Amino acid sequence: MANPKINIGFDIEWDLDRGLNLWAGVPTLSMWVPSSVAGLMSGLCAMVGVERFNLCLQLGGQQSVEGDWAVISGAPSFEEGLVRMQDIAWPAGWGRWLLVSLDRVRQEARYRVINGWEALYQRALNVKWGSAMIAGKLAGITAKLFGVPCWAEQTSFAADGAEYDEFVVTPTTVTLEERMQQLLAAGQATSADLAVALQQLKTEIEERARSEQQVREKLLLIQQQERALRTLSAPILQIWSGILAVPVMGALDEASVATLMERLLHAIEGSGTQHVILDLTAVELVDTNTADHLLRIVRAVGLLGARVIVTGIRPAVSQTLVSLGVDLGKIQTQRDMEEGLRVCLGGEVGRRN
Repeated sequence: MANPKINIGFDIEWDLDRGLNLWAGVPTLSMWVPSSVAGLMSGLCAMVGVERFNLCLQLGGQQSVEGDWAVISGAPSFEEGLVRMQDIAWPAGWGRWLLVSLDRVRQEARYRVINGWEALYQRALNVKWGSAMIAGKLAGITAKLFGVPCWAEQTSFAADGAEYDEFVVTPTTVTLEERMQQLLAAGQATSADLAVALQQLKTEIEERARSEQQVREKLLLIQQQERALRTLSAPILQIWSGILAVPVMGALDEASVATLMERLLHAIEGSGTQHVILDLTAVELVDTNTADHLLRIVRAVGLLGARVIVTGIRPAVSQTLVSLGVDLGKIQTQRDMEEGLRVCLGGEVGRRN
């Protein structure tokens, strides 16, 4: 039986024996954009951060234009060649490429892309990272036209509700490698994993906050003592090597502090933990007993060789502690969990150096 084949200006064939889909004889891969592609790209972005993610995709786009340029340069003009390329890109899911304007004197080109795959998967994820791979391809073919390195700036985002992605491509003296070095110098690329960890932690806390109202409604149906026990939520999260975070939500009483201390000391013991971030962002009220409980946790953790950083103390809580005469002078505090984590990582770097 012959392999199924169709022609849309070039042959698309399914080699059933080898399990291959061939476009003009070249193996291709079909993926569901809102699910498979979205999951793949979301995972990659989570690993490296948006800035590095976009730079890598634009680099990949620029390095993958040899075949595109062979099609375009085979036409009488660049404009006609781009139309030929569009006839290939459009059915392949790369979107309809439109040349809006081309100024060869000023060396500036403006493109629009309708229904590109990057915009489609980002709509599914409800994010706006930009269509960096397509931007790289447009920068790459424009660089071949002008004969100089080019860079594509995206000015319209279909992922954000626009009718199309739009890009302005102009010559650049800054290489992609230098752009990566600029991220390194600004501390953005090296902190990408930190940003991912922080975002994940913030998401978990936000989810807890959303579910807290539902919990409170159910707690109204049971006795006061049971409600007080269930309002305590203090997960112990390892957000970095050697760093634990404890976002405290709810009231701290004698029983709950004893339970938290036991869990925390057990988590620290033998784990190599050097820092514990005790986050009080969700603690609205404190009294002398609560402050004493906190000091006990700090002292107990210190006996195991770890340092506690208290974050997220609200102004009202701070005033209460001062009015109660609580001595927090020996406890290191930071504005929020992000600042606390930066202090911990700074200390880690200092020790390694």
